[in-house]
Amino acid sequence: MSTTTTLITGIGSLVTNDPGQGAGPLGLLTDAAVVVDGGTVAWVGPAAQAPAADERFDAGGRALLPGFVDSHAHLVFAGDRTAEFNARMSGQAYSAGGIRTTVAATRAASDAELEANLARFVREAVRQGTTTIECKSGYGLTVEDEARALRIAAGYTPETTYLGAHVVAPEYAEDPAGYVELVTGEMLDACAPHARWVDVFCEKGAFDGDQARAVLTAGIEKGLTPRVHANQLTYGPGVQLAVELGAASADHCTHLTDEDVAALAGSATVATLLPGAEFSTRAEYPSGRRLLDAGAVVALSTDCNPGSSFTSSMAFCIAVAVREMGMTPDEAVWAATAGGARALRRSDVGTVTVGARADLLLLEAPSHVHLAYRPGVPLTAAVWRAGVREV
Repeated sequence: MSTTTTLITGIGSLVTNDPGQGAGPLGLLTDAAVVVDGGTVAWVGPAAQAPAADERFDAGGRALLPGFVDSHAHLVFAGDRTAEFNARMSGQAYSAGGIRTTVAATRAASDAELEANLARFVREAVRQGTTTIECKSGYGLTVEDEARALRIAAGYTPETTYLGAHVVAPEYAEDPAGYVELVTGEMLDACAPHARWVDVFCEKGAFDGDQARAVLTAGIEKGLTPRVHANQLTYGPGVQLAVELGAASADHCTHLTDEDVAALAGSATVATLLPGAEFSTRAEYPSGRRLLDAGAVVALSTDCNPGSSFTSSMAFCIAVAVREMGMTPDEAVWAATAGGARALRRSDVGTVTVGARADLLLLEAPSHVHLAYRPGVPLTAAVWRAGVREV
């Protein structure tokens, strides 16, 4: 079957994330061009040397980069937690217990309502340059509700995560061991066919280290790859457990000992930082600088959820990471693209290289640095997903 080729030329600054292709870790090229063939990148190089193509798009000197890879999001839910946010911003402390409010609303929603919400959030993310997004369950906490969340999510992304162990379901408040048994048994059996990943909120108020180990180990035995909500609210065993079990990522990483940092730096587990959560809870930000200087791989993600980080903007996360977490603009952009791809163990996204998916973000700006330089400004000029222009 023949495909249409498209030449994107006149790119003022191109982030390839391939140091062998251009300058620095971002593999930057100036006055560049990209050829898209079907859903993949077919050619990258200087605009003056670009081959002919069926169609031509002039970037007009603007910056092009890989689409954002958002490797941590909670998008299958119903309800609203505006009042909780308002109370928190008025002085109340954040705790994991607010999740139960969303659980009640999600259980009461129809499949159509949940899918409509998910579709709206995915569209919102794409309009801001996100081309790959992970989606977790975790707001149903019954066998049926967790399974339907993953079925719905699978219609929008292959990166689906079973998070039955988000918090203990309200029916099991006095029997957390019984809930862990459900999560590792009947619920896992129902959810595993619709998931790629297994996750657990290893935190005070959620699941302790032993419970988290049981959940992740059971998921691994079902063929799921682990990722862990780790060390968000306080120091704990989450990071060490993630590294020990070969998790793709340890997410949050706000409170880390030197041993935690060393473990991440010496492993393939990505430290995924979620600055939207700290912003929305007035909490201490994780130190991207500390992790990067130690040699850890860092990703940035939105943690989009209705309680603690209700943002779908990866650009916002980049700006906060640069301002509050010690990261340079180059490091933050890499973390939001190639870093997210590493956290999802994907080699086909997060780069603009020959053979990669043609997931591309054109900025209304001459440089990727504007993502941090102009915080809060809508800079999306165009978005392609698998070669199809969607914005």
